Amino acid sequence: MTWSRLIRFINDDDKTLFGEPCIQDALELDTKLDQGQLYAIELEGHDPFDLLATGHKVHVKRLVGVLVPADIPIVKCIGLNYMKHIAEGGRKPPPYPSLFIKDSATIAAFDEDVPIHPIAQDKNLDYEGELAVVIGKTGKNISKEDALNYIAGYAASNDVSARTWQRDPAYAGGVPQWSFAKGFDKFAPIGPMLVSPSVVGAADNLLLQTFVNGEERQNTRTDDLLFNVRAIVSFLSQGSTLKKGTVIMTGTPAGVAMGMKEPKWLKNGDLVEVKIELLGSCKNRMVYE
Repeated sequence: MTWSRLIRFINDDDKTLFGEPCIQDALELDTKLDQGQLYAIELEGHDPFDLLATGHKVHVKRLVGVLVPADIPIVKCIGLNYMKHIAEGGRKPPPYPSLFIKDSATIAAFDEDVPIHPIAQDKNLDYEGELAVVIGKTGKNISKEDALNYIAGYAASNDVSARTWQRDPAYAGGVPQWSFAKGFDKFAPIGPMLVSPSVVGAADNLLLQTFVNGEERQNTRTDDLLFNVRAIVSFLSQGSTLKKGTVIMTGTPAGVAMGMKEPKWLKNGDLVEVKIELLGSCKNRMVYE
């Protein structure tokens, strides 16, 4: 990539542009934006994975979603991938990464409302704060050693889930299913910025926190991953083409509502923030349609 951090934004002329934000840390993104002091080096092009640096410094009027569904061929998700989360669910660690799929229509911007369709309302709605990996170039049979060369960047994300449709036999049948329960439109919000491996390496020791209406629910470092970023990228590419733009959601840590003795399911109007050290955060309100 020609950038170390990537945002998509509206400039003072109301044009939508890509750029490298003029910041030293993710915390500065919101602070400078709120102060009206956020600038970016404009990147030319329409494909977030094929941009040219212009050298022009531009004022950022407003941030928009760094990725849109058209940028993403598929969202590949890993389940049961944090050791403490596996324990809270009463499961055994899987021998290989467990994969399920979301459509690109599940992608939502970092600040968008998440619409909850009537079929998913009051169906044990849950949050899952996750580290998202975005593939920057197409590859196949990628080795663990070469995996970072295929990653464009990382972002905070939320794997919103309707647990009733996932686990209740009256809805899911005898075998739990994940894709329908997690595949509603905009059920995969993603943070406002992609951060390159040149900044955070394999993202293997970052603090991940999830808050619901300001209450901390998840607090775990990514070193609790059973299968780390290198292992996941390599595994998913074995015999299968991993396309440019693919978003990989790497699993959620302990602290989800499902794991509580008295689950605190998400309700209409709840605000969920997923925050990852050095990557920024997505803040999305659950809104019943």
